Amino acid sequence: MPKPKRVDTKAEAQRVALALFTQKGFDATSLREIAEQLGVIKAALYYHFKSKDAIVASLVTHRATEVAALVEWVRNEKPAPDLAERTVLRWVDSASADKLRGIRFMLANPALLRRVGKEARGITDGLKTVAELAAGKHADGKRALLVRMAFLSINSAVMAAAGTQLSDDDIVAAAKEMARAILGRLRA
Repeated sequence: MPKPKRVDTKAEAQRVALALFTQKGFDATSLREIAEQLGVIKAALYYHFKSKDAIVASLVTHRATEVAALVEWVRNEKPAPDLAERTVLRWVDSASADKLRGIRFMLANPALLRRVGKEARGITDGLKTVAELAAGKHADGKRALLVRMAFLSINSAVMAAAGTQLSDDDIVAAAKEMARAILGRLRA
């Protein structure tokens, strides 16, 4: 008899909470509701997360960890003319429906992000470091700015797509196009 598939309750709780936060709003969502959606009792959810803020902090920490991995990756790459493009596209390609939902949530809740400040700064500082490394050690101000803008193409695409019927795949494709257009200015 095959073993039942083990569910990562913590990751599933993050996914469910983020979906509810973006659908209903952070303040209108309760831990009880998240637990019900998960099919567990509130105490089981409480084992992983003591509060909704703790869930948000864990989501932000997860994203900061992804940024840290990108920093490590770019540090290990040899300087090359296409390093900025490869690094930016690696970041944009990592966008999934859950990540886009997270970006939407973060953009809509700046006060909440300030409450989990240290974790949120990890994303901002990490992307700044990645952009500096990808732009090159001796990049002028304009080049460094263009690389930063290319990294933010996914955020820009999410904001610009608000209120449209575009799919997440369409949003990621548009972000890639925007990033490539910005990066093309580096070669001009």
